[in-house]
Amino acid sequence: MTTAPPRLDLYAHIHKGLRLFMSDTLLQLSRLDVDDPLDLAAGLAQLDALLDAARHHLDKENEFVHPAIEARRAGASAAIEAEHDEHLDSIAALRAESAALRAMPTAAAAQRLYRRFSAFVAHNFEHMGVEEHRHNQALWAAYTDAELHEIHGRILASIGPREMSETLRWMIPALTPAERALVIGSLPPAVQAPVLAAVRPLLNEPAWAKLCRALDQASVPGLVEA
Repeated sequence: MTTAPPRLDLYAHIHKGLRLFMSDTLLQLSRLDVDDPLDLAAGLAQLDALLDAARHHLDKENEFVHPAIEARRAGASAAIEAEHDEHLDSIAALRAESAALRAMPTAAAAQRLYRRFSAFVAHNFEHMGVEEHRHNQALWAAYTDAELHEIHGRILASIGPREMSETLRWMIPALTPAERALVIGSLPPAVQAPVLAAVRPLLNEPAWAKLCRALDQASVPGLVEA
């Protein structure tokens, strides 16, 4: 019996990258040294970058994915759309607490920020799980893979070089060896070399060796989600 190939998943790779980015940022905040200005600045800078990435991802889902779902499955994205509004409020609150900690570094303020961010991460992990299950089911029922590729192409076209660099920095280490090869192998040849140079320090020796071998053999188009 022939097994049907897996459907195109618009969420899989980017959500892996976001989960890694959030988890690493949570770790940085958990051990933040408010008595070390360099450590404090680095930790809060990573939080800023994470909140930017979360906002960009949310905006792209609102602009490209939810309208596609609603066009053929009216109401199917309403619950997640409402949670996106909550996430915007949470992002604003985290930015305010981060600014307050910069202005007056205290252990109590750092603990408050860490706990607020922990709750934000927990909610986002649940949120992404719902999207991966319910939204994918709606998209797969309503669209062919060719149509989903067209949506994905429009998402990619909306990403600037700086945002793409940040996305790949967290996505590539979070992927399986096969997924890494598909993502990097799908890039234009002129782009592959700088991307490989950027991700090389992020992979251990076995992971790097697997990637090099897979790229020599990769021939299936891959994806870089937004």
